[in-house]
Amino acid sequence: MEINKSGATFSSIVGIGAKIKKMMEETGEEYLFLNRGINAVCSINLTEVIRLIDFNSAGIQVYPPNKGLPELREAINQEYFDGKSHVDNIAIVPGGMSAIDSVVQILDLDIVYFSKYFWGSYQKLCMIRGVESSTFENLKSFVQTVKDLRKSETTNPKKIAVLLCDPNNPVGNKLDDVEMLNHIKVLTEMDVIVIFDSPYRRLFYDSNDILYQELLQLKNLIITESFSKTMGLSGQRIGFIHSTDKAFNDELNVRLLYAFNGVNAFAQELVLKLLTSPEGKKAVSDFKKKTVEDVTKNIQYLNKNNLLFNKLYEHTKPVGIFTVVNITEDELLKNKIGSVGMVYFTNDKTEEIRATSRICVSVPHEKFKLFFYKIRSVK
Repeated sequence: MEINKSGATFSSIVGIGAKIKKMMEETGEEYLFLNRGINAVCSINLTEVIRLIDFNSAGIQVYPPNKGLPELREAINQEYFDGKSHVDNIAIVPGGMSAIDSVVQILDLDIVYFSKYFWGSYQKLCMIRGVESSTFENLKSFVQTVKDLRKSETTNPKKIAVLLCDPNNPVGNKLDDVEMLNHIKVLTEMDVIVIFDSPYRRLFYDSNDILYQELLQLKNLIITESFSKTMGLSGQRIGFIHSTDKAFNDELNVRLLYAFNGVNAFAQELVLKLLTSPEGKKAVSDFKKKTVEDVTKNIQYLNKNNLLFNKLYEHTKPVGIFTVVNITEDELLKNKIGSVGMVYFTNDKTEEIRATSRICVSVPHEKFKLFFYKIRSVK
């Protein structure tokens, strides 16, 4: 049969995971899965939270509302926007990737930009949807590039969007909030649509974080979020999109109906309880505290033993769940550590980059040290 080929290839990260699982089965030896993008320091303890959910309720057993449970959307409004937004601006989606995909489909764009080191799915999603993509060196230089472009344009200004991930995947670095917000404001004023995709931020912040409230004031800005990282709920496939643009929200509502016909009701009820109940808030707080504690220790261990690819951290430091190490994917695998070569996260294919790997540092600290001890000794 004839098909419409997108040109996108299957995820290398998924392929690497399958390869490591096969090696484990063949050797019977344990491997450390640092190739994955999930928090694995500990699981969130849902025991007390599950008791709050009535599985026999109509809310669980029938189709959920198209844009999501109103109670959940209001809870998100309170948690992220201090109640200053509105449920009509929020739509529940089945995970962060589908959120980005929905946004790219809806917007009428000439090109989407993202940072030099980027999550590979950004590029693949753009390719599948037939949207051109490119990268920028840093946010400051990108702002200047757009300024120069806008000055040169007389008619038909280029329709531009930029995807911002902070803390970054794969580097794990965190921009200064004030500087980042200033750049975002300038970009939106130049009619650049900013897609703020930050699924790792709330692992390190709580409801006192005011950045989302400040973003709320800007036009041409869309927020895509996921509960996979902040609550350890990757398996539930749930996130949200926030926009104050009515035309965008109307089209999103239609597309959500025909793409998903509602997001898993149990996942929605679960997140609602995690955001609003005392038991849920404690479960989230405990999960974050332990996860951040071990993530921090693991990064400190890499830094102390000169295993970080320091070139990427000259003007910042890694704080997210990912870091880049100066060890190849093959060398790590020989030491039973899964990783993903940095060549999969950039268009820069230099030998220097080929000698580095992205690892997820969100694993138990003692296990992390156990696997890296041999490499540390060799370095």
